[in-house]
Amino acid sequence: MALRLTILGCGSALPAKKRNPSSQVLETPDGLFLIDCGEGTQLRLRQEHVKMQSISHILISHMHGDHYLGLVGLLSSMNLLGRKKEIRLIGPVHLQDMVESHSKYSGSYFQFHISYVVTEAKTSALIYDSAKMEIRTIPLKHRVPTTGFLFREKPKPRKLIKAKLEEYDVPVKQRVSLTQGKDLLLNNGRTVANKLLTLDGNPSFSYAYCSDTAYVPALAEIVKGVDLLYHESTFMEADKARAKKTQHSTAVQAAMIAKAAGVRHLVLGHYSARYTELEELHQEAIKVFPATSLGTQGLTIDIDKIVDDSLPIIQHS
Repeated sequence: MALRLTILGCGSALPAKKRNPSSQVLETPDGLFLIDCGEGTQLRLRQEHVKMQSISHILISHMHGDHYLGLVGLLSSMNLLGRKKEIRLIGPVHLQDMVESHSKYSGSYFQFHISYVVTEAKTSALIYDSAKMEIRTIPLKHRVPTTGFLFREKPKPRKLIKAKLEEYDVPVKQRVSLTQGKDLLLNNGRTVANKLLTLDGNPSFSYAYCSDTAYVPALAEIVKGVDLLYHESTFMEADKARAKKTQHSTAVQAAMIAKAAGVRHLVLGHYSARYTELEELHQEAIKVFPATSLGTQGLTIDIDKIVDDSLPIIQHS
């Protein structure tokens, strides 16, 4: 399975109609990853028909309420529904204190194990590594320590050329190593180059999530070339001074990052409740980076189906 993103909430601090606080779910080859968990996330998961018990990791970008206030409620519902499987929480150092304090003062405890990975917001770090994908943090600039998250699929197995396998009489036990890119060593000591026996595997894809952040031009180098970039766009250009003061970004600044990074497609989000018409933000962004979409609640993007740099395959649930 490739990467599929569903936006559960696209609002900022104050919720607005059809704009729950920040939350997304990313389907990956390694299962479901929940990214941020604003208030009401568990209801949005039900509305989008996402099985909450299938979530294996929850990543929290920072300790502002619109990004984590739904977490304890979600964990509590998982507990009430009989969850036994471990869940991993990835986020700032105080995340564990917050969850454990709730358990202590409410007298309720989870019947499943919670493991924690602490993020550090000054440098990019590897926080997840498997045979199929990796996740790195993205240092962001906000009023509290904040990280984004960069998901990358690892190179996929090479495809065997059946005729060549027969020509060189390749034993079955050696074929797995060929899919991993290794050359073939014959009994007579001769080596056959892998490229003569295989074809390129299916392409791998990437997704970068940049939550609350001031405009940081250096960010473009970290997310360079990703297939899909989500970048907060709290304000319009008319409120640029407000964005700077609160360490947020405008839609134009998000587009500037996307353009400098050469990403395939940009999705905006984290809109201020002061704007009733989001298309105005969209129009500002596409003047800088045409391959831009509004990240709206319920939007699903199959990242492998972004067929060019201007038209992703998207759908609303």
